[in-house]
Amino acid sequence: MNTSTDKLIETTQALLWERGYVGTSPRAIQDRAGVGQGSMYHHFRSKAALAQAAEERSAAELIEEVRQLLDGLGDPLDRLLAYLRLERDVLKGCRIGRLAADPDVVADPSLRKPLEDTFAWITERLAALLREAQLGGRLPAGYDPQSIAATVLAVRQGGYVLARAADSTAPYEQAVQGLVALLTSIAVVAGQTTG
Repeated sequence: MNTSTDKLIETTQALLWERGYVGTSPRAIQDRAGVGQGSMYHHFRSKAALAQAAEERSAAELIEEVRQLLDGLGDPLDRLLAYLRLERDVLKGCRIGRLAADPDVVADPSLRKPLEDTFAWITERLAALLREAQLGGRLPAGYDPQSIAATVLAVRQGGYVLARAADSTAPYEQAVQGLVALLTSIAVVAGQTTG
């Protein structure tokens, strides 16, 4: 990829995470990237097209990070719990999830799609791990893996929102610890009934 194109995308990724779509002006992108207006619009027809490219790259990076963790070795439930405990810059929030609060992103199907696809992928991967845990006797068969996976993702994303609102990581940590405790207790019960 062309270095100015790459620089524009990287800069837009950072600005979207920091300021959101509405707060990221073409001028701010150009200034931080050190690229002129003509160069920016030579590579991208609009701010929305550049933002979409930045979102797609952020989504691909996040999916790869999650894939490495969830596709590792070991017990599937332990891998899911490791995902919940994954260290993050909590007060900065999720680089994909933060964009879901931006009305311009949500209103534009092409800007919303990378978010929707990323969350769907993560939910499906978590559900697959939960099904594996059920097959291995670590979780009871009566629980719906898809619903639990959606809950795991909602706790992560909602935890970011609560932490940012409180300007403290405590609400995020409390939400994650609560879900870890619930999943662990369910797993203990499953182990006692199958063991």
